[in-house]
Amino acid sequence: MPVSPHDPPRGGVPAASTDDAVRTAYSERADEYAAALGSLSAMNPLDVQLISDWAAQCPGPIVDAGCGPGHWTHFLQERGAEVEGVDLVPAFVELARTRFPTVSYRVARLDDLGLPDQAAAGILAWYSLIHLEPARVPAVLRELRRCLRDDGTLLLGCFVSERLEPFPHSVATAYSWPVDELTRRLESAGFVVRHTETRPNPARLDRWHSALLAERA
Repeated sequence: MPVSPHDPPRGGVPAASTDDAVRTAYSERADEYAAALGSLSAMNPLDVQLISDWAAQCPGPIVDAGCGPGHWTHFLQERGAEVEGVDLVPAFVELARTRFPTVSYRVARLDDLGLPDQAAAGILAWYSLIHLEPARVPAVLRELRRCLRDDGTLLLGCFVSERLEPFPHSVATAYSWPVDELTRRLESAGFVVRHTETRPNPARLDRWHSALLAERA
């Protein structure tokens, strides 16, 4: 993706300031991001299969939390899911609505999805937590749990590493997590992790990917 890194935000930045920085960074590159990564053809086939299999087991509405330019939301709708995409970045939401006009999209923060309690049978958080400072992750996970039904599941995608650490993502500073540490955060927020899988990135062997499937405890 032909973009240059932004300077990482300083530690201790208030949540609103961090959100503003991420919103601005992605707004400036929304079209570029969509062209590079906003289609299923740009996704790893293993991820496509995993998300498809997960969605087939969701017994009701799905929320694509952090939907970006909307390709995963559209993919889920094409497979028969009742699905809505939400994103922090208005430019992404406008772009998604233009690209996929039959799908529902709206602006929302991850720590305030604007949903009633237990409204969703499934929440897809696919690389949408990566820019959150670690101290904010527990509150976001509690919000995701609040929105899930008792039989609901969360499918989360993230970068993984041996240590919890920031790295210079090409749009805004991101964080990679040890799977065990993220599992503990999920459990503390009221989830039970039922499945994890990790794979390397052929283009970046120093940056691995992981998916975690969790349900309400």
